[in-house]
Amino acid sequence: MTIKRLEPGKRMSQAVTHNGIVYLAGQVGEPGTSLTEQTTTVLAQIDALLAEAGTDKSHLLTATIWLADMADFAAMNAVWDAWVDQANPPARATGEVKLAAPEYRVEIIVTAALP
Repeated sequence: MTIKRLEPGKRMSQAVTHNGIVYLAGQVGEPGTSLTEQTTTVLAQIDALLAEAGTDKSHLLTATIWLADMADFAAMNAVWDAWVDQANPPARATGEVKLAAPEYRVEIIVTAALP
């Protein structure tokens, strides 16, 4: 079984494929921008990484969403709901955590199947 690493760096890869599954690293938006802008940026990054891996959001299996403040839940969901494939939504969990920098408001981690 081959392991393929996309955009590998010193500390981590942005995505890893193995055994028909794509695992994405947590994606964050531009620090200091609004929650809506950060979520939009994160979802665009996810689209790009999934495409690079050979799949798309219709093949999402799971999504884990970390918010710096659960007060942003509705605003994040507004962006998510406009983006997610309504016919193929993933299993999803959302929680509040202290993110790597105070300017980050959202981080999203997904796994997807390869077609």
